[in-house]
Amino acid sequence: MTKSERHRMIVEFINTREIETQYDLSVALKENGHRVTQATISRDVRELGLAKEFGANGKSRYVLGYPSVHTDRLSTIFKESVISIAAAQNIVVLKTLPGLASAACAAIDGMEVDGLVGTLAGDDTAFLAMLDNKAAARLKEEIAAKL
Repeated sequence: MTKSERHRMIVEFINTREIETQYDLSVALKENGHRVTQATISRDVRELGLAKEFGANGKSRYVLGYPSVHTDRLSTIFKESVISIAAAQNIVVLKTLPGLASAACAAIDGMEVDGLVGTLAGDDTAFLAMLDNKAAARLKEEIAAKL
């Protein structure tokens, strides 16, 4: 299957099904005879500009076209608010300006980071739980390079 065929199939799935996670996308593709890696699906999500929204049932689902104005604003807030970053085992810790940890987490959550398990924000500190130590180190380096 070519990339464009896979992208067309993913768009069809999110338009006709409640696709909540990248795993759901991989299962849907597998059900249609196509096996892909999680990394491939993650790239597809970014390339297609998929975002999550809450449906009427309260569950999140993928939709097309994340509003770029929100992406740009969150990216700017992230860059302006993060003071420092550190990795401790599989946890990445962000120190932010007071009151901006939630905005930093919202930006990270919208980035579909490989290996991100979840985020937790306080007032000026955010914890990013990663799948393993390597994912944490990778994310720390990526963020540090952008600051």
